[in-house]
Amino acid sequence: MTNLPVHVALAILYREGKFLMQLRDDIPGIVYPGVWGLFGGHVEPGETPEIAVKRELIEEIGYEISEVSAFGWYCETNVIRHVFYARLTVDLDELVLNEGWDMGLITPEQIRYSQAYSQKAGMVRSLGRPHQHILLDFLEQKQEIL
Repeated sequence: MTNLPVHVALAILYREGKFLMQLRDDIPGIVYPGVWGLFGGHVEPGETPEIAVKRELIEEIGYEISEVSAFGWYCETNVIRHVFYARLTVDLDELVLNEGWDMGLITPEQIRYSQAYSQKAGMVRSLGRPHQHILLDFLEQKQEIL
C-alpha cells in the first residue's frame, strides 16, 4: 500500500462577479459534508487534471465546457488540488444538479465571510476551508477578469 496523495481537479466558474459553488451533501463519511465547495472531483487513472475537471462538470451539473484555464495547484499531505477557471456561460436554470445538496452563485463578500445561504437547505452554510482559500487567492490574483 502506498501513501501517494490523491489528485483532484476543481473548477472556479464565475459569472457577473460571482462564483458557482456546490453545497455538498450533508452525509457523514464524505469529505467536507454540508459545506459550500467548488465543483470537481478525483482525477481518474490515465486522465489529465484538465480532462478530469471537464468530465466532472458534465457529471455533476451537465455543463460541457470546451476550454478551461489553469489557475494553480494546492498541496496538502494527502491531496493535490489542480484548480482551473472559466466563465460560466449559461444561466443556473440550464444546469442540472446531479451531485450535491444545492448550488448557487456566491459573492466575494460571502466568500470572505465564509458563509452563504442555501435556499434548498433553508439555512446559512459555511464554505469549505480549502475552497475558501482557493477563491480568496483567485479574487486577489484575477480581479481584472471579473
